[in-house]
Amino acid sequence: MAVNRFNCNISYSGLLHAVTAEGFFSENKEKLINGALSALIAREGDQATIPNEELEKQFHALRRLVASKAGFAAFTKLPTMREKLGLKVVKALKRQNDGVTHASIEMLNALLMPMHDNYELRQEQLNKSSLLSTEKFLQSLLNKFTTNATQGTGALIISSMLDFMTFSLCAPYSETTDSKHFDTFLNLVAEAGRPLYKLFQHPSMAIVKGAGLVMKAIIEEGDGELAAKMQDLALAEGALPRHLLTSMFTNSTDNRALTNRQLSRHLVGLWVTGHPTAMALLKRCMPSGLLSYLDSPDEVPEKEADRMHIRDSVKMAADAFSKSRKNPQWKLIERQLENVLVHWRARIGLEKKQKEEKPVVLRKRRQRIKSEANWPLFYYYFNKDHAKPNLLWNYKTREELKECLEAEIRAFNVDRELTATMTIAWNHHEFEVPYHCLSDEIKIGEYYLRLLLEEDEAESTEETSAIRRSYEFFNDLYHRFLLTPRIEMKCMCLQAMTIVYGRCFEEIGAFNDTKYIVGMLERSTDKLERDRLLQFLNKLIQNKKNVKEVMDANGIRVLVDLLPLSHLHTTRATVPLQSNVIEASADMKRESEKEWYYGNKDKERLGPFGFDEMKELYSEGSIHAKTRCWAQGMDGWRPLYTIPQLKWCLVATSSPVLNETDLAILVLNMLNRILDYYPSRNDVGSVIRPLPRAQRLLSDATCLPHIVQLLVTFDPVIVEKVARLLYNVMQDNPGLSRLYLNGAFFFILMYTGSNVLPIAKFLKYAHLQQAFRSEENNTSDIMQKSILGHMLPEAMICYLEHYEPEKFAEIFLGEFDTPEAIWNGEMRRLMIEKIASHLGDFTPRLQSNTKAMYQYCPIPVVVYPPLENELFCGSYYLKHLCDTIKFPDWPIREPVHLLKQILKAWKDEVEKKPPEMSTEEAYKTLGLATGAGGHEESKVRKAYFRMAQKYHPDKNPEGRPMFEKANKAYEFLCTRDTMKDGPDANTIVLILKSQSILFTRYREVLEPYKYAGYPMLIKTIELETHDDELFSKAAPLLSAASALSYHTMDCSALNAEELRRENGLQTLHNAFARCSATLSAISKPSELAVQVCSNIAECYRVASEFEKCREMIQEIPPIVKELSRILYFQRLTRLCSTVTKAICSFCIDYCLQTALYQSGVLWHLLLFFFNYDYTLQEGGVSTEESSNQQHVSNLLAHRAVSACAGMGGYNEGCPENPAVKASLSALLTPYLARKLSNPDPTELLKILNSNTENPYLIWDNATRMELTEYLTDQQTKVMKTGECDQDFGASFVSTIHAKELVVGEIYVRIYNEQPTFPIEHPKGFTIDLLEYLNGQAQYLHSLLQLHAANPQAASTSEAQLKLQKVQMALTALHNVIKNNPGVEMQCIGYFKLLFYLLRIQLSVEVQEAALHVIAIVTTNQECVNDIAASEVLSSLLLVIPKLPKSTILVLETLYALISNTKIVKELMFKGGVLYLLDLFCNNTNPTVREKSAELFAKMLNDKLVGPRCRIVLSKFLPVIFMDAMRESPEAAVHMFEGSHENPELIWNDDAREKVSSTIRKMVKQFHAEQKVNPNHRFSLPEDFAVVFAEAAGEVVVGGVFLRLFIANPGWVLRKPKEFLTELLEKWCAMTSTNSPNGEQLEMVTTALVFLFKSQPVMLDSVPQLGHLPRILQAMTARNDAFPKHAIQIMHQLSNSQTCVRSLAAQESIGPIMAGMKARPDTAGIACETMNNLFSKGEEALVSQALKHDLISYLLSLLEGRLEGVENQAAVKAQIVKALKAMTHSLEYAEKVNEILEKSTVWKEYKDQKHDLFISSAPIAGYLTGAPNVAGYLTSGSANVMPNAPPPVITDTHSDNLMD
Repeated sequence: MAVNRFNCNISYSGLLHAVTAEGFFSENKEKLINGALSALIAREGDQATIPNEELEKQFHALRRLVASKAGFAAFTKLPTMREKLGLKVVKALKRQNDGVTHASIEMLNALLMPMHDNYELRQEQLNKSSLLSTEKFLQSLLNKFTTNATQGTGALIISSMLDFMTFSLCAPYSETTDSKHFDTFLNLVAEAGRPLYKLFQHPSMAIVKGAGLVMKAIIEEGDGELAAKMQDLALAEGALPRHLLTSMFTNSTDNRALTNRQLSRHLVGLWVTGHPTAMALLKRCMPSGLLSYLDSPDEVPEKEADRMHIRDSVKMAADAFSKSRKNPQWKLIERQLENVLVHWRARIGLEKKQKEEKPVVLRKRRQRIKSEANWPLFYYYFNKDHAKPNLLWNYKTREELKECLEAEIRAFNVDRELTATMTIAWNHHEFEVPYHCLSDEIKIGEYYLRLLLEEDEAESTEETSAIRRSYEFFNDLYHRFLLTPRIEMKCMCLQAMTIVYGRCFEEIGAFNDTKYIVGMLERSTDKLERDRLLQFLNKLIQNKKNVKEVMDANGIRVLVDLLPLSHLHTTRATVPLQSNVIEASADMKRESEKEWYYGNKDKERLGPFGFDEMKELYSEGSIHAKTRCWAQGMDGWRPLYTIPQLKWCLVATSSPVLNETDLAILVLNMLNRILDYYPSRNDVGSVIRPLPRAQRLLSDATCLPHIVQLLVTFDPVIVEKVARLLYNVMQDNPGLSRLYLNGAFFFILMYTGSNVLPIAKFLKYAHLQQAFRSEENNTSDIMQKSILGHMLPEAMICYLEHYEPEKFAEIFLGEFDTPEAIWNGEMRRLMIEKIASHLGDFTPRLQSNTKAMYQYCPIPVVVYPPLENELFCGSYYLKHLCDTIKFPDWPIREPVHLLKQILKAWKDEVEKKPPEMSTEEAYKTLGLATGAGGHEESKVRKAYFRMAQKYHPDKNPEGRPMFEKANKAYEFLCTRDTMKDGPDANTIVLILKSQSILFTRYREVLEPYKYAGYPMLIKTIELETHDDELFSKAAPLLSAASALSYHTMDCSALNAEELRRENGLQTLHNAFARCSATLSAISKPSELAVQVCSNIAECYRVASEFEKCREMIQEIPPIVKELSRILYFQRLTRLCSTVTKAICSFCIDYCLQTALYQSGVLWHLLLFFFNYDYTLQEGGVSTEESSNQQHVSNLLAHRAVSACAGMGGYNEGCPENPAVKASLSALLTPYLARKLSNPDPTELLKILNSNTENPYLIWDNATRMELTEYLTDQQTKVMKTGECDQDFGASFVSTIHAKELVVGEIYVRIYNEQPTFPIEHPKGFTIDLLEYLNGQAQYLHSLLQLHAANPQAASTSEAQLKLQKVQMALTALHNVIKNNPGVEMQCIGYFKLLFYLLRIQLSVEVQEAALHVIAIVTTNQECVNDIAASEVLSSLLLVIPKLPKSTILVLETLYALISNTKIVKELMFKGGVLYLLDLFCNNTNPTVREKSAELFAKMLNDKLVGPRCRIVLSKFLPVIFMDAMRESPEAAVHMFEGSHENPELIWNDDAREKVSSTIRKMVKQFHAEQKVNPNHRFSLPEDFAVVFAEAAGEVVVGGVFLRLFIANPGWVLRKPKEFLTELLEKWCAMTSTNSPNGEQLEMVTTALVFLFKSQPVMLDSVPQLGHLPRILQAMTARNDAFPKHAIQIMHQLSNSQTCVRSLAAQESIGPIMAGMKARPDTAGIACETMNNLFSKGEEALVSQALKHDLISYLLSLLEGRLEGVENQAAVKAQIVKALKAMTHSLEYAEKVNEILEKSTVWKEYKDQKHDLFISSAPIAGYLTGAPNVAGYLTSGSANVMPNAPPPVITDTHSDNLMD
């Protein structure tokens, strides 16, 4: 009943309870489940007689229990549970009851696969190993499965068995199955193969899924033979079509169905992989195009979720392992907690926590058969519709496949049911899906022809363009093409062949019947066939071998014959072109030209007829295909059907695929591709000869003209293709020079479109290589050489020649108005109009006769109105080039060449003469009537055209003279309006400005060249200078000429010498004098005179670089005076700036410096300084000289500074002029005068124009106004009278600096106010200050003596002023050292002076200032060393009581000084320790006390003087204070203020007061003596010590009070090792005497024992200290007190392995025995000591025991009665432990046992444990103490620190000291 109630109340899924919390605090609920399992098995009843229902209930209950985590683990953890459950299952299976069998297997499944969460893989491994270990048991289970599967019964049993096999064999569950068990079970399951396949027909989806999973495991992980057997059975049992049907046609949202579909797909892949028969079946079932996706590398667009592998065992194992690896800190905490709670665990029944387990090791899966095919992509595209050449797949085809599969499966099942008595196999070899729905499609090979032809090749992807077995497919197509008589079928085959060959030409290779195809094209009269043949040929020429076949079959001519048909295409789309000059509208129609003749009879010649008339004649039957016809351009009469134009327009049938334009484009592409195969140059650039055949054929007279004439179709694509073809044909072609005869350049320039880049490339290559003749002498060379010279402006031809084609195309299409190109749409329109007018009616003729030939005639020069007033020279329009506003920096490619061209143009302009021909003569030459009025341009053009055609040298070699005469006449008539009668001033100005631009922009390029235009330039300046109308001319010739003079000289300074040799300087001076004389206060910068003066001043500047030029300038004194005079006109700022630059250049000569100085130029220049506005530059606003007047003023100020610097010699390269320097220093102050040497004058100008107060300068409005008034006054005098100050300002003095203290040109007061101001020479300033102080020292010494005699002498104003200045100098010295590291080195040698100033008691400020200087120099070690050598420390010590506010600074100074041992020593001798002790003990400022402690710490660390200092301090303070000072000065102060009583310190208020008062008295006395004698030495009596009562009588060892240490042994000692050493030394010293103090010996021994107990690590230090022999020696002493103390110490030493090892190396057992005998009361502790010694494993100790017969001695003690021992049982227990410890010896155990066995007493003790006799309390004789723990110096009660601040420091203490 209980089992029944349990099953009713617990669901079938079981107890899924799993303990989540782990550790020793988790609730132990597993006990309930384990108890239930144990009870259920124990009370299961008799398994042989129990009813089946009861047994089934028991298995159900067991299943529910083992579903929990505890039950799952209990299978292997509970004792005998595994055996009992196994026996129970075996007996249950023998009952042959389906219910019991199913329940038992389900229970096994729950043990195989955990049903709960958070399960452990390790436990799963253990359970599987137990369940699968018996092969016989597994076979019995499989027999149940096979029987039911074969008979079709027991669905529950089959389902549970499939679960059993799944959990054991199928991934991912199989990863926890043992490898050996897995292989055994897999082979057993594989043997029952057919029943598994039978289950695929089962109606249960779960069973089908389970069978599939097992089948998957068998094939993937079984051996090859086993897998092949399963694959064969899949076909024989009909499983493959069934799973194909499931995998392809299952469409459901049910997860189970989707899982089965995924499994079926996986099985299909496994059955087909490596099985040709199965793959052949798939090929018969599905089209090859669909199966091709199996080989595709593409990713599937939509990935399906994995529904079979529902867990990741590897990840679970890794997570479990990482979870078990805890953080190291938590591990440490857990270990400590484990130790604490170990007893508590035992009491509550928790088991001890197991050690960390190793990671779970999983079985590695085997995939011996793995499908490499892309099945996911196949199934994805299976459900998509396809219409591809190799795949026609849609709903109908899928349904047909589905119906066939279902029908076949039904038939097979029927056959199997009808013949159930025998084994039936499926006839898979004959199964095939016919796909009747595709029977109407034409299929050649594997491809549907219709779909292949409909496919758009341009949009085909790599997938669609791939054709399998293309060679076979192409041959099949060609075979069908040859056999079919229908033209439509032929065209379809041709189209298909075109597609296939285009995609697979490399695979197919050369086509052997290319000539046949070319012949068919030539003979064809069907437009569709023609186009298909042409498209096929277009693909054939992708193979170079086929190209040769085409040329051999005269294919080039056949293709070219098709090109002229494009002239007949009249329905082109209207393209929005840039120019539509020659474009007709759509509704315009022109009557065709009459070009055609025909004759049906011999010698019959009818015509001419237009093309439209020919069409009518053919339609009427008057002419037929064989009628002979002729037109211009044909080589003779030919039958109509052989003339391409007539054949394709009159005879041809059907409709074309390509219109005439597309046809021409296709042919041009083919011709270009053919040329690409045969380049005109080889790989190394050599020209190939003979000319390649393709080029030779295309450049033939029968082909080339017709190609050229395609340009007049004006179709954008055709024109572009023709331009590219002509470029390729004419590459290195000898016929290039005569290309112009075909009109190519006329036609190509008439093109109105914008895709002109190919045209530009062609023109660039060909325009200079034409063999035409031009005699136009008035044009440049390039215009004479270029065939385009009469049609394009010279600038455009230069652009074409000098730039890349891309740039020419950009200019040709754009609107440009630049120095290199003036071109726009109107000019292009004009050019096209002129060319169209020249060609006349040739273009319309081509629409009547497509092969009409153009007859070349040269075109007259096209005149462009926008260029009539331009001067083009050397590729540039000079007017635009000189427009620097519009074109400020236009690049010039060849400036030297342009300069030559400009000079030539200048010469030509100067020598220009009137024209030689008159208008009447020109008319007469052209055959026009002369008289009044003239003729229109069109009439003149026609007259010229007639004469040009008649007398052109190419047609009439004898007509050259007349042709040239006609050209000259026509050119004259076209340009007569622009001709001048002589030189033009504006043109000369352009020439001059152009040269200036060249010399300005290309100085580096033109610098090496001597200027050749000086004669013309000087002549021009002379003429203009002496011209009375100079200032009223419109053309500024003199300004341009003077500017060119400057630029030529500035470009190459050597030109200045050339100008001087040409007497140019005198000419310039004449012009300068005339123009400067006209300047006034109202002159404007734009006036000619101002510009000329500016240019000539620049010339002077450049000329002054040469000595001979400077000499000439000196020979013309008015130059300097005129330059100086110009500076007076400050409104002409730019002119003044230029003149200032010239003055700067003059300053390189001393004589010119003096001349300028004496001319009063300084008055002008210095005033310019004060027009500077520094806010303009600092404002961040971008300014330019041309637009901002203040910018010009600032620039003038800069140049004025440079000029002044040059005059004085401040600039490099300028001679020093003392007179000028004296004037500048007086006017500007020496500081500012020195700044003239700075390259950047910005700082100087800013200072001058702002108020400044710094250590070097005091500059404000008053000083500035005083200076400017003086300068203005002098300037006015020199301009009016020519006289000024005789010393030129050298005596000028400002009145504002008289009251300032100046040291080294530095205002000391200002420097102290601005200490961070950068000093130019800080070292020099430091020396100046020290020298100043040194100079004042004698006065101060005298003042001190006077003060000693008369205290009122120091109170005078003079004395106070002197002291104040000394204090200021000291402060400045401190500041300069502080802000300029390194200068403190200058103080070396002056320290006696500085320390002497500390003794100036007349001024505390002087003392403090001196102290600050000394403090700051102590950062330098060299200074410290010099101070040590000076021995002046007493002066610093005497200041301590005098300057209480500076005490901290004194201490910091001392801290830095005592880094020198010599100073430490001097500090000791001169009472420094006493002063510091007074500060430490008696000062009320905590910081002062801490600083003094820091000083003591540093002194104590000194290796030489530190020990002496420690001795002196120990006479005043306990030693622990010294250690505290070294470790923490703050702690030392707190210690001093507190009260302490601990093992290391006894300190209270009385002790503190006693020490403080003693030091206070001593300091007062010493200070008084030291004031009298600074060299007075400090010393203490030998017996001096400050003793306080509390520490009297205490035993102190190593600074530790033993009494207090024994009372508190846990105290953390500062130096435990030193204390140990001192203790051992003390103990040994006491035991070495005969009668030591027993009480002290007991105290020392106790202290040692407690030290070892509290700090066991100290035991390991004892052997190296060397005290062990002395301890052993004490055990044998005569004084019986010594052995007891020695044994106590030895007892502690025995706990250390190191000590035991050391004892083993010497005689130890003998002394211990002696001690035991001397002191029987120590037997217990001695025996425990021996136990410890022998337990450490040292064999030498056992050997010593045997040697001294220790065993017998101990046995005797054990046998007898122990006298004097209180607890004899405990002692005997220790003896037994010692003896047993000896028996553990590896070397001497036998001997020990032999001795012991002989003893009768030993037999009574050896087999029993005597631990209970041993008390955990200390053995008698042990010293005890409280093991309290205390911190460092914390156990005492410290005084509470006050919360209120200490009292203000007064001089009371100091006064007391002074008294």
